[in-house]
Amino acid sequence: MAHDPFAWTDEAARAREASGLVRTLRPRSAQGDVLDLASNDYLGLARHPEITRAAADAALRWGAGATGSRLVTGSTRLHAELERELAGHCGFEAALVLSSGYAANLAALTALTARGSLLLSDAGNHASIVDGCRLSRAETVVVPHADPETVGKTLDARGNDRALVVTDAVFSVDGDAAPLRALADVCRTRGAALLVDEAHGLGVLGPGGSGALHAAGLADGEGRVADGVVATVTLSKSLGSQGGAVLGPARVVEHLVNTARTFIFDTGLAPAAAGAALAALRHLRARPTLADRARGVARELHSSLTAAGLEAVRPDAAVVSVRAPSPGAALAWAADCRRAGLAVGCFRPPSVPDGISRIRLTARADLTDDAVERAVRTIVETAPER
Repeated sequence: MAHDPFAWTDEAARAREASGLVRTLRPRSAQGDVLDLASNDYLGLARHPEITRAAADAALRWGAGATGSRLVTGSTRLHAELERELAGHCGFEAALVLSSGYAANLAALTALTARGSLLLSDAGNHASIVDGCRLSRAETVVVPHADPETVGKTLDARGNDRALVVTDAVFSVDGDAAPLRALADVCRTRGAALLVDEAHGLGVLGPGGSGALHAAGLADGEGRVADGVVATVTLSKSLGSQGGAVLGPARVVEHLVNTARTFIFDTGLAPAAAGAALAALRHLRARPTLADRARGVARELHSSLTAAGLEAVRPDAAVVSVRAPSPGAALAWAADCRRAGLAVGCFRPPSVPDGISRIRLTARADLTDDAVERAVRTIVETAPER
């Protein structure tokens, strides 16, 4: 009998099942028949009629797809407009839009480092940053979570001329914010660059949702972020669309245009996504209190759940993490919530660096007080025994 080259996947599947770590796809309906606290739609814009109309109009005008890479046929005036307004909103000189936030992190990390340079990455960083570090060929050091002191000591001991420190602005598992001001000070005094992933900061933190860098006081009086800092953002969270971008000094963005492989060799972001993101950004700028509301909902969820005796992590942005006693308990808790009409996230190893399973709630600016109360009641009533 011929050798089965994929027989090993059966053993891997059995191991996942035995550990309670099986992941499955669950297609949702178009109507949204559950209360959603699982998505990253922080401002509730993904289905907003103003945003969906902009997506449809962009597709009708520019076509269903970008038709090629950004350097060939994949750049439209819409992409350029989005880049200009996104850079302005976040306080940077320039921006470069890519097909996803994942691609943006890979682009920044591989293009801004090289063999022989030093790359310091927070232990709690997102998988896209981890993969970017692996691809960078730089000497990579994983530093303890939110520890500027160790970052400084590592930079002091380096023998590398070039160094880059990378961190999430808001960590996606527990929702805690990075100590950006301290990290920026460490980098500035030691001649290192700082790369901040604003995926969970844009639209939620800072004046008018301008991001965690602004919230940390790292923009000047005119709202401009220092030249030694580069940021990445996703367009798929607060802006309710799809795609990602790298923001920074114009010379850095130009360097990425010429060297970043996930930009050069990838098809450009679809016009519909670019149009939706641009409309969402303008919607946010016209309604700057949306960011305040998203954070307020997160605080309300946290205070109500902790008052009920659950172990919830205090949110710095719009993510509320609630600890579960085991991977299986987290999975069952999330399933029980869904049966009760509430969608929540479920984070288990290996997705969590600390090995602690939890359900994860994402606050939304469009949630009513009644919806928040219903969510809290459902989570408490379905909570597993400790």
